[in-house]
This record gives sequence, structure tokens and C-alpha cells, in this order.
Amino acid sequence: MVIETIVFDIGETLTRDDRYWQSWAEWLDVPRHTVSALVGAVVTQGRDNTDALRIIRPHIDVGAEYRAREAAGRGEHLDETDLYPDVRPVLAGLRKLGVRVLVAGNQSERAGILLRALDLPADLVVTSAEWGVAKPDPAFFQRVLQESGAAAHETVYVGDHPVNDVFPAKAAGLRVAHIRRGPWGNWWGDDPDVIAAADWSISSLTDLIALVGE
Repeated sequence: MVIETIVFDIGETLTRDDRYWQSWAEWLDVPRHTVSALVGAVVTQGRDNTDALRIIRPHIDVGAEYRAREAAGRGEHLDETDLYPDVRPVLAGLRKLGVRVLVAGNQSERAGILLRALDLPADLVVTSAEWGVAKPDPAFFQRVLQESGAAAHETVYVGDHPVNDVFPAKAAGLRVAHIRRGPWGNWWGDDPDVIAAADWSISSLTDLIALVGE
């Protein structure tokens, strides 16, 4: 099997979500552990992660609060410390092997700007907000394939989330690598449906180098 293109999810695949949830805890004036614990709880229930915020503030308008944070100068921030340590060496290594590297995940327009400012070794860095379509919508993965430059069976999508990454990517005909990292990747890593759908289960992005070599 030839792998021509590898496409990476963002949150808890390339970047740690620590800062993201910490900033919400500070904005809502609750302990960080409260937010982290509730995120874990909604993960195990298969719910959207922003439901953790709605548990804390039942009538919260998450979009409005996000904009208020931005206006107050307390919005999203990403820098080198938010990247998992294997990101740069693996993305650079894959490109040296001739693989086209794309980054495409469910993130805001600001996250896209911040990620591109990090100058990752990737051919494209884009977010769902910039495309106007988000996972798990099949149209997101059709757009992934348009950008891939390769056939679906020659394109691998790497992600941690079963509903947003593994299942819809597989349904679109892509090969799938499920990464066991972060709350979603670890919690659902042994789920029989995830194991059956994913072509590979990996614990580090470094494992992708060997896959391409095969």
C-alpha cells in the first residue's frame, strides 16, 4: 500500500488542550480541575466537549462567551509549548520521505492563524471554520480529499476522536490511524468499533514513519 498524503487532526493529535480548557476555567472563575473533570465526564458519555461548560453555566452561549474573551484580550492562544514533542520531527520526517502533509481539524479561524504562525513543516494548515464545514460532516472529508492530491486509499487521516475522526474518515474511503492520546484517544482506544474501523492504532506520531516505510 502506498501512502501519498497524511492529514492530521489538530486538538489532542498535534496540540495539547491544556491551555484551552485552563483559559475557560479562568474565564468562568472556577478551578481548573473542575473543567478538566467535567470534560472527562462528557467524553465518556460521548457528548460534545463544550457540554462541560454548559454543566458549569447551564445557560451559557459558548459562541458569545468566546467572542467576549477575544474582545477582552483573553482569547485563544497557541505557541510552541502547545505542540506535542513528536510533531515537528515527524511532520518533517514524513515530508523528507515524499509524503504530502496536511493539517485540517475542527478549530476556529484564529486557531488557523496561530497554527500557521508556528511555521509547521506542512503543505497546508487549515481549520474547519476557514473551510466553513466541520467534522463529522462528510463534506469536510470531501474537502480533505480535494486537498490531498491523492486517491482516498492513498490518504491517511490521523485523529483521536471516534465520531469526528475515525468513523467519518473511514466512511469517506480514507485510511485511518487512531492515535491513543488525550481524553478521547485514550478512552475510546480499546472500543471494538474503533479498533474495527481504524486501519492502525498508534500511540505516537512517530509510528507513522514506520507505516510509510512499509
